[in-house]
Amino acid sequence: MRVPLSWLAEYVELVPGTTPEDVHAALVKVGLEEEDVHTFEVEGPIVVGEVLEFVEEPQSNGKTIRWCQVRVAPEGETAADGGADVHGIVCGARNFFVGDKVVVTLPGAVLPGPFPIAARKTYGHVSDGMIASVRELGIGDDHDGILRLSTLGVDAPVGTDAIELLGLNDAAVEINVTPDRGYAFSIRGVAREYAHATGARFRDPVAQSVPVSGSAPGVEVTIADDAPIRGRVGSSVFATRIVREVDASRPTPPWMIARLKLAGIRSLSLLVDITNYVMLELGQPIHGYDLDLLRGGLVVRRARAGETLETLDGKTRELHPEDLVVTDDRGPIGLGGVMGGAETEMSQSTRNVLIEAANWDPVSIARTARRHKLPSEAAKRYERGVDPEIAAAAVSRVAQLMVDLAGGTADDDGSLIHEAAGREGILLPDGYVSRLIGVDYTDDEIRDALAEIGASVEAGDGGLSVVPPSWRPDIAGKADLAEEVARLVGYHRIPSVLPVAPPGRGLTREQRLRKRTADVLAAAGSTEVLAFPFVTADENAQYGSVDGSPVASVKLANALDASRPLLRRSLLPGLVEVARRNLSRGLTDLDVFEIGLVFTPETGREYGTATLPAADGRPSDAELDALVAGIPPQPRHVGVLLTGNRVVKQPGQPAVAAGLADALDAVRQIGLATGAEIEIVQGRHHALHPGRTAELRIGGRTVGYAGELHPAVAEAADLPRVVAVAELDLDAVIAGSDRTVEASQLGTHPAATQDLSLVVPAEVPAGEVAAAVREGAGELLEALHLVDDYRGQGVSAGAKSLTFALRFRADDRTLTAAEASEAKLAGAALAGERFGAAIRD
Repeated sequence: MRVPLSWLAEYVELVPGTTPEDVHAALVKVGLEEEDVHTFEVEGPIVVGEVLEFVEEPQSNGKTIRWCQVRVAPEGETAADGGADVHGIVCGARNFFVGDKVVVTLPGAVLPGPFPIAARKTYGHVSDGMIASVRELGIGDDHDGILRLSTLGVDAPVGTDAIELLGLNDAAVEINVTPDRGYAFSIRGVAREYAHATGARFRDPVAQSVPVSGSAPGVEVTIADDAPIRGRVGSSVFATRIVREVDASRPTPPWMIARLKLAGIRSLSLLVDITNYVMLELGQPIHGYDLDLLRGGLVVRRARAGETLETLDGKTRELHPEDLVVTDDRGPIGLGGVMGGAETEMSQSTRNVLIEAANWDPVSIARTARRHKLPSEAAKRYERGVDPEIAAAAVSRVAQLMVDLAGGTADDDGSLIHEAAGREGILLPDGYVSRLIGVDYTDDEIRDALAEIGASVEAGDGGLSVVPPSWRPDIAGKADLAEEVARLVGYHRIPSVLPVAPPGRGLTREQRLRKRTADVLAAAGSTEVLAFPFVTADENAQYGSVDGSPVASVKLANALDASRPLLRRSLLPGLVEVARRNLSRGLTDLDVFEIGLVFTPETGREYGTATLPAADGRPSDAELDALVAGIPPQPRHVGVLLTGNRVVKQPGQPAVAAGLADALDAVRQIGLATGAEIEIVQGRHHALHPGRTAELRIGGRTVGYAGELHPAVAEAADLPRVVAVAELDLDAVIAGSDRTVEASQLGTHPAATQDLSLVVPAEVPAGEVAAAVREGAGELLEALHLVDDYRGQGVSAGAKSLTFALRFRADDRTLTAAEASEAKLAGAALAGERFGAAIRD
């Protein structure tokens, strides 16, 4: 919110010499964060001048300039720049006439940019200054010609300071308004906060307007909301007033143009400027209708299927059944609380105006503004909550300005529908504020602070009964009242106390192993990422189930992206999206991982049905158990994705592409980090390559999968053909780890190495054969590695030859060849018993 200081000073006393920095410092005390300071960035001398004469001079470049004689000071007096009273000025514009009063920037002046003005020779003349346009002065966008003061309805003596005349000496402070403090989107609200911070006297602009009641002649208003959201009627207040015989062609006065500009709103026309001015002043959005274009009375209702509306921005919008609309006999003529319709907008030909100020349901307005991507100034205020008690005063204020500035005549009566519920009292127990804030406040301090914000305070049984003011919908409980006391009495009263860390605590075992897992993967060259957890139903089915069938998912009630309304059951959709984005930016070699929660609700079970406990104390064990029971399972997974080259090409070293082996290596790293024995067996998964998929088990339980993305899946995601992935349930891995990771002891005796080739049926997994050999060989077997998987000549059809490299060692002696051979044959014998393995000749 931008607040011009001259405007602020109308409703709260500013000490002479108050700077924008002073105002910012005061507002920070009451919690309004400073953002910026805005000025017109002009410096004098800039004066009112009168065109005495000019000569049009065509130039060789086809342009015609005017050599003008302009009086810039009373006759015979020295000009503001120290020069003569008449200056010769070259001007390229042709929209002015002899006798016109104009704005002249004299040598030494500075215009926004910055653009310093100096006497300079151009087109064969010395131009002693410049006649300025609206855009050059920074008060508008018009640059078609120079500014004629008569178009603003302004007349002032020659030599008058134009900076003060046009309000260009004003400044505005910009503050950050949080969503809970919508009342600060107005001069009224900020002035009140400044009064809280400084003790200055506040003059409420609402109290200066005389609201009307009754029936506006010829305009009947009906509220017919037959589909309220959450039981809240779309519009609870609707006020109107009619102003007749306005002159819409009159110019907006300079002081209003300047204030609107500093507040961030450009001047459009007098009637529209007045409605915007009152919106900024009171925080109540206003809409004006051309009364002569209305057909019948006004009806507020929800939109119907198939209805459309052309809004003031010239776009035709398809309406949604939740949208609130204002209609007449022809249908929708305005998108309630967001933007008016083009059919009944005020224009230069408007003679009679119907002014409307309403109070709209914040939830409905927020949804409509986002649905239509229309974040208007009105919607920004309504979705935060507008004071329901000021609508009548607001239409009266607009009517007053239209009478004063546009020459209209206001009807004596207007219409007012007021069905807003009154605020209920909040019990503030004795001693509660001091206990919550940690400051010993006196009873008088608490009463005075609450009364200062506009609340009604009465003594009650065991505390105070406090009715919050109508403009503070954010105050809903006793904790909010305590915050107001702390804010107004002063944050400086709250002591700074560092909490004492409880001794003897550290990371839990699970936390240590999760951290170790991330450290190990990062040390191996992988980059940790954090992907969005929002997915589609298809992604949850594709990656979150083994066979690709639909699965139960958690659906967000208010999704950030309507196309991705579900929470993930797998980390792979997020990793795939990370890879796709990086590849689109030229990063072709990727090795990324993520550790995060997935959400695996049970089919047919409802979640989130528990009642939230009160915030005034610690929840009971039963309440906590109910809350936990209402949350779906959220196991922590670890996911890995690799694509491109694992080793880049370099002199003497060919590129090494990442693949399944690298994903399996990441799985082994996770096993080493957690101390878990992860068994790798052949598997199948809907999203993975059917021949290059591993199922990951601990103690016979499946804890994840590793493999390469199915080529069709990779192609659909705009990824290369080979994308290696792995995903494990990290919580299950940690729970299944039953050993401590220790460095193995180095053997001091020589090792005996032998090879073993076994012929087994082709469908027998090599890992199971290796496990049998390891078990049969006993303690002397130090290491076993599969070095070859051969299928071809010399091996019968339907079989394969697996060759293992074995290393034997004893801790207390040097092994003989016979001992090593005996252990090897024992391993082969056990593999033969289990799988029919035979030693290959």
